[in-house]
Amino acid sequence: MATRHVLTDLAAAAVRAGLPEVELESVGGVDAAKRVAEGEKLDLVFLAEGALRRLADGGHVVADSVTPLMLSQVAVAVPAESEEPAAHDGGHAFPDAAGLREALQQASRIGYSTGPSGVALVKMIDGWGLGDELGQRMVQARPGIPVARSLAEGEVDLGFQQLSELVGQPGIRILGVLPPDCAIDTVFAGAVATAADDRAAALEVLRFFTSEAAAPIVAEHSFAPAGS
Repeated sequence: MATRHVLTDLAAAAVRAGLPEVELESVGGVDAAKRVAEGEKLDLVFLAEGALRRLADGGHVVADSVTPLMLSQVAVAVPAESEEPAAHDGGHAFPDAAGLREALQQASRIGYSTGPSGVALVKMIDGWGLGDELGQRMVQARPGIPVARSLAEGEVDLGFQQLSELVGQPGIRILGVLPPDCAIDTVFAGAVATAADDRAAALEVLRFFTSEAAAPIVAEHSFAPAGS
Protein backbone atom coordinates (compact mmCIF):
# COMPACT_ATOMS: atom_id res chain seq x y z
CA MET A 1 0.00 0.00 0.00
CA ALA A 2 2.86 2.43 0.72
CA THR A 3 3.92 2.35 -2.92
CA ARG A 4 0.53 2.57 -4.62
CA HIS A 5 0.78 6.22 -5.67
CA VAL A 6 4.37 6.12 -6.89
CA LEU A 7 3.76 2.89 -8.82
CA THR A 8 0.72 4.44 -10.49
CA ASP A 9 2.79 7.40 -11.67
CA LEU A 10 5.68 5.16 -12.75
CA ALA A 11 3.30 2.98 -14.76
CA ALA A 12 1.84 6.04 -16.48
CA ALA A 13 5.33 7.29 -17.33
CA ALA A 14 6.21 3.86 -18.76
CA VAL A 15 3.20 4.05 -21.10
CA ARG A 16 4.27 7.51 -22.24
CA ALA A 17 7.67 5.98 -23.00
CA GLY A 18 6.01 3.45 -25.29
CA LEU A 19 5.96 0.47 -22.92
CA PRO A 20 2.95 -1.79 -22.23
CA GLU A 21 0.23 -0.55 -19.91
CA VAL A 22 0.23 -2.08 -16.44
CA GLU A 23 -3.02 -2.57 -14.55
CA LEU A 24 -2.16 -2.10 -10.89
CA GLU A 25 -3.95 -3.38 -7.80
CA SER A 26 -2.70 -2.28 -4.40
CA VAL A 27 -3.36 -4.44 -1.35
CA GLY A 28 -1.60 -5.11 1.94
CA GLY A 29 1.75 -6.86 1.69
CA VAL A 30 0.65 -9.98 3.54
CA ASP A 31 -2.35 -10.44 1.24
CA ALA A 32 -0.27 -9.72 -1.85
CA ALA A 33 2.37 -12.30 -0.95
CA LYS A 34 -0.30 -14.90 -0.21
CA ARG A 35 -2.00 -14.36 -3.55
CA VAL A 36 1.29 -14.67 -5.43
CA ALA A 37 2.22 -17.82 -3.51
CA GLU A 38 -1.17 -19.32 -4.33
CA GLY A 39 -0.42 -18.94 -8.03
CA GLU A 40 -2.68 -16.05 -9.01
CA LYS A 41 -2.13 -15.01 -12.62
CA LEU A 42 0.07 -11.89 -12.42
CA ASP A 43 2.89 -10.35 -14.43
CA LEU A 44 4.69 -8.12 -11.93
CA VAL A 45 4.86 -8.13 -8.13
CA PHE A 46 5.92 -5.21 -5.91
CA LEU A 47 6.66 -5.83 -2.24
CA ALA A 48 9.26 -5.25 0.44
CA GLU A 49 12.49 -6.80 -0.84
CA GLY A 50 12.60 -9.47 1.86
CA ALA A 51 9.11 -10.69 1.01
CA LEU A 52 10.00 -10.86 -2.69
CA ARG A 53 13.16 -12.86 -1.95
CA ARG A 54 11.05 -15.38 -0.03
CA LEU A 55 8.66 -15.65 -2.96
CA ALA A 56 11.65 -16.17 -5.25
CA ASP A 57 12.91 -18.98 -3.00
CA GLY A 58 9.50 -20.62 -3.42
CA GLY A 59 9.61 -20.27 -7.19
CA HIS A 60 6.73 -17.78 -7.35
CA VAL A 61 8.72 -14.92 -8.89
CA VAL A 62 11.74 -15.08 -11.19
CA ALA A 63 14.70 -14.92 -8.83
CA ASP A 64 17.08 -12.95 -11.03
CA SER A 65 14.39 -10.38 -11.79
CA VAL A 66 14.08 -9.15 -8.18
CA THR A 67 14.99 -5.48 -8.47
CA PRO A 68 15.28 -2.95 -5.60
CA LEU A 69 13.29 0.15 -6.59
CA MET A 70 13.12 2.61 -3.71
CA LEU A 71 13.96 3.16 -0.06
CA SER A 72 11.13 4.11 2.29
CA GLN A 73 11.90 5.72 5.65
CA VAL A 74 9.66 5.59 8.68
CA ALA A 75 8.62 9.00 9.97
CA VAL A 76 6.91 10.29 13.08
CA ALA A 77 3.84 12.53 13.16
CA VAL A 78 1.48 14.14 15.65
CA PRO A 79 -2.05 15.55 15.32
CA ALA A 80 -2.45 19.09 14.02
CA GLU A 81 -5.45 21.38 13.66
CA SER A 82 -4.38 22.50 10.19
CA GLU A 83 -6.03 20.90 7.19
CA GLU A 84 -3.07 21.85 5.03
CA PRO A 85 -1.30 18.84 3.47
CA ALA A 86 1.52 17.74 5.76
CA ALA A 87 5.05 18.39 4.52
CA HIS A 88 8.48 17.07 5.48
CA ASP A 89 11.46 19.40 5.75
CA GLY A 90 14.00 16.61 5.40
CA GLY A 91 14.98 16.49 9.06
CA HIS A 92 14.85 13.92 11.84
CA ALA A 93 12.04 13.69 14.39
CA PHE A 94 14.45 13.36 17.32
CA PRO A 95 18.21 13.86 17.75
CA ASP A 96 18.81 10.23 18.67
CA ALA A 97 17.25 6.99 19.91
CA ALA A 98 17.12 8.33 23.46
CA GLY A 99 14.85 11.13 22.28
CA LEU A 100 12.56 8.61 20.59
CA ARG A 101 12.37 6.45 23.72
CA GLU A 102 11.43 9.50 25.82
CA ALA A 103 8.69 10.48 23.35
CA LEU A 104 7.29 6.95 23.38
CA GLN A 105 7.17 6.88 27.16
CA GLN A 106 5.39 10.23 27.27
CA ALA A 107 2.79 9.37 24.61
CA SER A 108 -0.64 8.23 25.75
CA ARG A 109 -1.61 6.40 22.50
CA ILE A 110 0.95 5.28 19.90
CA GLY A 111 -0.18 4.49 16.36
CA TYR A 112 1.69 2.15 14.05
CA SER A 113 1.00 0.26 10.83
CA THR A 114 0.36 -3.38 9.96
CA GLY A 115 3.22 -3.46 7.46
CA PRO A 116 6.96 -4.15 7.83
CA SER A 117 7.56 -0.77 9.45
CA GLY A 118 5.11 -1.59 12.22
CA VAL A 119 6.69 -4.98 12.81
CA ALA A 120 10.12 -3.36 13.02
CA LEU A 121 8.90 -0.70 15.45
CA VAL A 122 7.41 -3.25 17.84
CA LYS A 123 10.59 -5.33 17.65
CA MET A 124 12.70 -2.27 18.46
CA ILE A 125 10.47 -1.34 21.43
CA ASP A 126 10.70 -4.88 22.76
CA GLY A 127 14.48 -4.77 22.34
CA TRP A 128 14.59 -1.67 24.51
CA GLY A 129 12.63 -3.47 27.21
CA LEU A 130 9.62 -1.17 26.83
CA GLY A 131 7.17 -3.75 25.51
CA ASP A 132 5.28 -4.23 28.77
CA GLU A 133 5.30 -0.53 29.65
CA LEU A 134 3.91 0.57 26.29
CA GLY A 135 1.85 -2.50 25.43
CA GLN A 136 -1.56 -1.10 26.35
CA ARG A 137 -0.80 2.17 24.59
CA MET A 138 0.14 0.66 21.25
CA VAL A 139 -2.64 1.02 18.65
CA GLN A 140 -2.16 -0.89 15.40
CA ALA A 141 -3.99 0.67 12.46
CA ARG A 142 -6.62 -1.51 10.85
CA PRO A 143 -5.62 -2.93 7.45
CA GLY A 144 -6.05 -0.28 4.78
CA ILE A 145 -6.44 2.53 7.34
CA PRO A 146 -3.47 4.94 7.36
CA VAL A 147 -1.91 6.00 10.64
CA ALA A 148 -2.40 9.60 9.48
CA ARG A 149 -6.17 9.16 9.77
CA SER A 150 -5.83 7.81 13.31
CA LEU A 151 -3.78 10.90 14.19
CA ALA A 152 -6.14 13.36 12.51
CA GLU A 153 -9.16 11.79 14.21
CA GLY A 154 -7.53 11.91 17.64
CA GLU A 155 -7.29 8.16 18.13
CA VAL A 156 -3.52 8.40 18.77
CA ASP A 157 -1.20 11.24 19.71
CA LEU A 158 2.05 9.87 18.25
CA GLY A 159 2.13 8.00 14.96
CA PHE A 160 4.70 6.02 12.98
CA GLN A 161 4.42 5.13 9.31
CA GLN A 162 6.28 5.24 6.01
CA LEU A 163 7.06 8.87 5.18
CA SER A 164 5.36 8.48 1.80
CA GLU A 165 2.11 7.62 3.61
CA LEU A 166 2.24 10.71 5.84
CA VAL A 167 3.28 13.42 3.37
CA GLY A 168 0.30 15.30 1.99
CA GLN A 169 -2.17 14.14 4.63
CA PRO A 170 -4.33 16.75 6.41
CA GLY A 171 -4.70 17.08 10.16
CA ILE A 172 -1.16 15.98 11.03
CA ARG A 173 2.30 17.48 11.51
CA ILE A 174 5.33 15.44 10.47
CA LEU A 175 8.13 15.71 13.03
CA GLY A 176 10.64 14.01 10.71
CA VAL A 177 12.10 10.61 9.97
CA LEU A 178 13.60 8.43 12.69
CA PRO A 179 17.18 9.33 13.68
CA PRO A 180 20.05 7.30 12.18
CA ASP A 181 20.73 5.24 15.31
CA CYS A 182 17.19 3.80 15.27
CA ALA A 183 16.10 4.28 11.66
CA ILE A 184 13.55 1.89 10.19
CA ASP A 185 14.01 1.70 6.44
CA THR A 186 12.26 -0.58 3.98
CA VAL A 187 13.54 -1.31 0.49
CA PHE A 188 10.64 -1.94 -1.87
CA ALA A 189 11.38 -4.04 -4.92
CA GLY A 190 9.73 -5.44 -8.00
CA ALA A 191 9.94 -8.82 -9.70
CA VAL A 192 8.51 -10.68 -12.65
CA ALA A 193 5.99 -13.32 -11.60
CA THR A 194 6.68 -16.84 -12.83
CA ALA A 195 3.04 -16.88 -13.98
CA ALA A 196 3.61 -13.92 -16.34
CA ASP A 197 2.40 -14.44 -19.91
CA ASP A 198 5.23 -12.31 -21.35
CA ARG A 199 8.19 -12.24 -18.99
CA ALA A 200 10.31 -10.17 -21.37
CA ALA A 201 7.73 -7.39 -21.61
CA ALA A 202 7.20 -7.41 -17.84
CA LEU A 203 10.96 -7.17 -17.27
CA GLU A 204 11.19 -4.23 -19.68
CA VAL A 205 8.61 -2.32 -17.66
CA LEU A 206 10.38 -3.19 -14.42
CA ARG A 207 13.68 -1.90 -15.79
CA PHE A 208 12.02 1.38 -16.73
CA PHE A 209 11.00 1.78 -13.08
CA THR A 210 14.72 1.98 -12.18
CA SER A 211 15.70 4.28 -15.06
CA GLU A 212 16.86 7.89 -14.89
CA ALA A 213 13.42 8.91 -16.17
CA ALA A 214 11.84 7.27 -13.12
CA ALA A 215 14.10 8.85 -10.49
CA PRO A 216 12.27 12.23 -10.24
CA ILE A 217 8.94 10.43 -9.83
CA VAL A 218 10.33 8.33 -6.98
CA ALA A 219 11.69 11.45 -5.25
CA GLU A 220 8.43 13.35 -5.73
CA HIS A 221 6.67 10.70 -3.63
CA SER A 222 9.16 11.07 -0.73
CA PHE A 223 11.11 7.88 -1.44
CA ALA A 224 14.90 7.72 -1.68
CA PRO A 225 16.88 5.69 -4.23
CA ALA A 226 17.15 2.04 -3.21
CA GLY A 227 20.90 2.32 -2.81
CA SER A 228 20.72 5.13 -0.25
